[in-house]
Amino acid sequence: MSVEQDPRWAAILARDPKADALFVYGVKTTGVYGRPSSASRLPRPENIEFFDTPAQAEAAGYRPSKRAASDQTQLAAHYAQLVADACRQIEQADAPPNLSTLAVQAGLSPFHFHRVFKSVTGLTPKGYASAHRSRKVRDGLKGRHSVTSALYDAGFNSNSRFYESADRVLGMKPSDYKAGGANNEILFAVGQCSLGAILVAQSARGVCAILLGDDPDKLVRDLQDQFPNARLVGADRRFEQLIAQVVGFVEAPALGLDLPLDLRGTAFQERVWQALREIPVGSTASYAQIAQRIGAPHAFRAVAQACGANSLAVAIPCHRVVRSNGELSGYRWGVERKRQLLARESTSYSIEPADTESLPTHETPASSSE
Repeated sequence: MSVEQDPRWAAILARDPKADALFVYGVKTTGVYGRPSSASRLPRPENIEFFDTPAQAEAAGYRPSKRAASDQTQLAAHYAQLVADACRQIEQADAPPNLSTLAVQAGLSPFHFHRVFKSVTGLTPKGYASAHRSRKVRDGLKGRHSVTSALYDAGFNSNSRFYESADRVLGMKPSDYKAGGANNEILFAVGQCSLGAILVAQSARGVCAILLGDDPDKLVRDLQDQFPNARLVGADRRFEQLIAQVVGFVEAPALGLDLPLDLRGTAFQERVWQALREIPVGSTASYAQIAQRIGAPHAFRAVAQACGANSLAVAIPCHRVVRSNGELSGYRWGVERKRQLLARESTSYSIEPADTESLPTHETPASSSE
C-alpha cells in the first residue's frame, strides 16, 4: 500500500487533531517528526514514514519539530489527567471496572488507553486494580477488621481468589499478617562491617532483611516494627555463617551474593528490584533507565519509591541507581554509605552508566522515595 492510500496520510492532509493520539510521522528530508494536525508545510508523501509513538520516531533518529515538542508536553499533561481520573475510578469502584469502561470514560480506544495507562503508571489497569486491592487488604488487616471483612472490603468477591495469592502479597497467611507476623519465626543476627552495624534476618522463605545503620539496637527495633508479633530468634553458629557471607559481599562485591531472598512487595516493586539485581557490579543506571527497561518509561518517580522501599541492602543493589546526570540521590541507609559502596565497587570495575540495551525488558505495579 502506498503512502497516498494509507488512511494516516488522509489524516495528515486533513490536519486531523483526533489522529494526534494515534501516530506521528517523520520527514526524511528534514529529520524531524510531527503530529498529523501540525500546521507546518506538508511534506511529499514519498518522504515520510509513520510511527506509533514519538519514542519510536526518536529511536529511528528523528527529532521533534518545535511544534511537536510543545504538543508532546501538552499531550503528556492531558494523558496524566486522564490516567489520574481512571485511577480514582478504579479506587472508588466496588468492583474493578473493565478496560472498555475505563477507555470510554477517557475518550480513547481500549488499546490506546491500555498503552497510555501503562506508560504513565508502570502498570496495566488490571494490575493497578489488583495492587490497590492488595493494599486495601494490608491496611484492613492492620486495623480491627476480620480477615474475611478485609478481603470483601478490598473488592475480592471470594476468599479463595485472595488466598491463591496471599503468600506472594503478604509473605504469610492473612491471619498471621493481621497478628503482626504471629506464628512466623525470623532468625536474625547483628554484626559489624566497614559501613557500620548490619542486621541480617531470614524467614522460612529466605533472607527477608539486610539493614544498615549506626545503632545496632535501632536495627533490631526496625525489624520488630515490621513484624511485632513474629518470634525473633537470635542467630546460632550456622546462621552466623550467613551474616559473614553478607559482610564479605559488602567488603568485596566481586565475590557475588547468591542467597534465596524473601521479597515482599507489589508487582511493580518486584519488577524494579529484579532490574536492579541485573545492574552489573561496577556499573550504575539512572531511575529513567530502569523505568525504560521495565516497560514503564514515565514511571521513574515510582522507580525511586520502589528503591526506597527496598529492605535488602546490597542484595537488591539500589545503591547503583543514580540521577540521570550521574549525581548521587538519596539512599535509605545514607548517601555516604551509597558513595562508599560505589567507590568500593569501582576498585575492580570502572563505574559507567549501565548499558540499557544489556538490561532485559520485563513486561507487566510504590512507599518511601529514594
